[in-house]
Order: sequence, then structure tokens, then C-alpha cells
Amino acid sequence: MSHSAGGPQGITGRTRLFAVLGDPVRQVRAPEMLNPVFAELGLDAVLVPVHAPVARLSEVVRGLQWTGNVDGLLVTVPHKAAARDFAEVHSEAVRLAGSTNALRRDPDGRWYAENFDGTGFVAGLVAAGHPPAGKRVTLVGAGGAGGAIAAALVLAGVARLNLVDVDRARVRTVLDRLSGIAGGRLHEGTPPAGDTADVMVNATPLGLRTDDPLPFDPTRLAPGTVVADIIMSPRETRLLRTAASHGLPVHHGDHMLTHQLRLYRDFFGLYRRQDGEQPA
Repeated sequence: MSHSAGGPQGITGRTRLFAVLGDPVRQVRAPEMLNPVFAELGLDAVLVPVHAPVARLSEVVRGLQWTGNVDGLLVTVPHKAAARDFAEVHSEAVRLAGSTNALRRDPDGRWYAENFDGTGFVAGLVAAGHPPAGKRVTLVGAGGAGGAIAAALVLAGVARLNLVDVDRARVRTVLDRLSGIAGGRLHEGTPPAGDTADVMVNATPLGLRTDDPLPFDPTRLAPGTVVADIIMSPRETRLLRTAASHGLPVHHGDHMLTHQLRLYRDFFGLYRRQDGEQPA
């Protein structure tokens, strides 16, 4: 990989490409956070947003994978579960989560899927002074990100994890997948009301749009309950604004991405590449 100023202003014929896929994609924060990393490392690479409609996901992904200078893909809602099918190799985190948020092209040409949502979320909680070990957590949303976060919270040593989703089949799928590591600490929860959790997490897309309903009512939570949202844009979701106005500590979605940056660097081999090397 050649060295340059990096980023969109320095795009050349040698620039390596990364894409973040979503539907919608306007809310993604990854390009504004990772492109400066490319520039800092002196890499001729750029990450661009790609709007991949659900009905066209296969065509979009396969087209990018056949593109010779595309080295990796990041994945956001609602594609995290479906994107597993586009990788020949899955990490243990992907198998536990049932989803992926990062794929890379390995030197042998195969695509490798990883998931950093859960580890990034837990690292963000710890860094913000809300370590989940020994805590009671209610997680609302058992989709791609929710499944990854559930696995990471169990591995982080929560005392109890209640998983809630309007689609109960999703919940049962996650419970079955994590039963071997949960040790009886993972349960199907009921829609939160006056929940007794120490930490409440929104892992649904509710909050991306200004007219979305609240995923749960934070005004009915006990004082001191941490309210966390994984939505990154808008940063101040209606859920977090309501929780803060009720005097509850809040945890923003951008913490999860911030703590994934180092993981992305390592995963995509950004420290190791030199001019002319293939991705490692």
C-alpha cells in the first residue's frame, strides 16, 4: 500500500478502498472517524459510505468483493446478520453473535468475517466508568448488533442479562446460541416498564429518525440506572435526552465505534502494510 496524505483529497489510481454498507447509510460515523486514521498512518486508502438496499444487498456486496482494490467492508443496520453469507471464514465472535460488522479480503482471496460490536460496546462501557461485570442488564433488541452485544456482555461477566425484542423468535435464537457460555444468566425479558436493571441498553434502530417511538420509557427506571444507546447519529437520541432530563446517567452510541477503531486497525492490517503489499 502506498503512502500519501490519505483521505478523499489524496485519492489516486493506487488508492485502496473500504466501504461501509447500510440501509439507510446517512447516519454512519465510520468514514469521518476512520479516514483521519488512514491519513494519520500515511495510507493511501479511503472509506466511503455505500447505500445497499436490502433487496440488492447480494449484488452490491458481490460487486464490491469482485472489485480488485476493495480491501474491506464494514456493515451496519440492517445487514449485519445477512452479511455473514458473504464470507468464507467466520470468527468465534461472529458465530456467537450470529452477525458480522467487518469483512476483509485475506491474501488467499477468501473473505473473513469478524464482529467488533460487542467488544467495542463493552470497552466503551468500561472506559466510561460503567463496567458491566456483576451488573443486571436489560438489552432491548436482539438483531445483528444486539446479538453481538449480548454475547460480549455474557463474556464480560454480567450477573443477569434480560434480552427483549418484539420478535420473540429472535430472542430464542440468541438464547439458544449463547446457552453454552451463559451459565443460566441469560433470560428472555418482558418489555421494560419499571425495570430493575442496573444498565438499560437500546440496540434497536429506534431513534435514528426524529419521529421514532422510544424503545422503552426511561422515566420509569430507578434512580442511577445507566441508559445506553448504540445509535451514533443523532448522538443525542430522544431516549438519551429523556433519560438525562430525568436525572439518569447516559451512555452515547459513539463510544462503541470509538473503541472499535483500534480493533479495525488490527483487523485490516493497517499497521503492517507497506508499499505494494497485498492486504494482510
